[in-house]
Amino acid sequence: MTVPAPVIDWCRQHGWGSITAADEVGGGCIHRCLRLRTESGPTLFLKLNPSVPADMFQREAEGLAALAVAGGPRLPRAHLWGPTFLLLEDLRPSGRARGFWSDLGRQLAALHDVTAPRFGFDHDNYIGLTPQPNPWTDDGHEFFAAHRLLHQARLALDAGRLERSDVARLESLCRHLPSLVPSQPASLIHGDLWSGNVVGGPDGEPCLLDPACHYGWAEAELGMTDLFGGFPSEFYEVYATSRRLAPGWRERLPVYNLYHLLNHLNLFGSGYLASVRAILRRYT
Repeated sequence: MTVPAPVIDWCRQHGWGSITAADEVGGGCIHRCLRLRTESGPTLFLKLNPSVPADMFQREAEGLAALAVAGGPRLPRAHLWGPTFLLLEDLRPSGRARGFWSDLGRQLAALHDVTAPRFGFDHDNYIGLTPQPNPWTDDGHEFFAAHRLLHQARLALDAGRLERSDVARLESLCRHLPSLVPSQPASLIHGDLWSGNVVGGPDGEPCLLDPACHYGWAEAELGMTDLFGGFPSEFYEVYATSRRLAPGWRERLPVYNLYHLLNHLNLFGSGYLASVRAILRRYT
């Protein structure tokens, strides 16, 4: 049983008693995950990784706390963290209750209604294992161009996964970004909202995991929901009744998803290059 000493101490000090078992939980592609059984009965969820940046789990914990807004989706509470671990509330994911996607649409709209005067976040964080810079920026187009698209492109170029001609086309797209994407407020967004980060909680309610939290474009969040399989139509229908969607929002999704495809190119390699280039050809 590989449980860090601070976690063992925390459980004893907070009334959970001793840890009686640590069961492996599959499904994660980055961290080792354990479900901890305790003397008191309830379970806890522990992420472990000795190889990640020292602040990664702290940033995840801070993101979970920031996203816990009134009327928004449920997220696991972070109890304790350190450079190599994150101890979380165990949501014990279950099946999805009736109305799951409609509820999520309503809750995500409530989250996106939380806005800031500028784009960015209180600190940089991570999307997967990739550093995600979040400097406070007045202009949303500048933020998305410099700190999302071009940031990922530089990483890919340095790793030999993009050619300079690809970056030149991306720079051209960024120059035209104000004509492609309308001005939008800086909304509080999860930042990595694909279907794998959405689970049913103990009662089948929507729960979100693994945030890359910041203040950005709400439409960009919807773009991610349409990637890698997409969400059901009722999610978008209820979202739109709770929060107005600007005309043409679906046509803009490939621009937003270029960020996530570039990130996947950096994380997982050349299998995503064709998708990146297809979007660049479409807009340049």
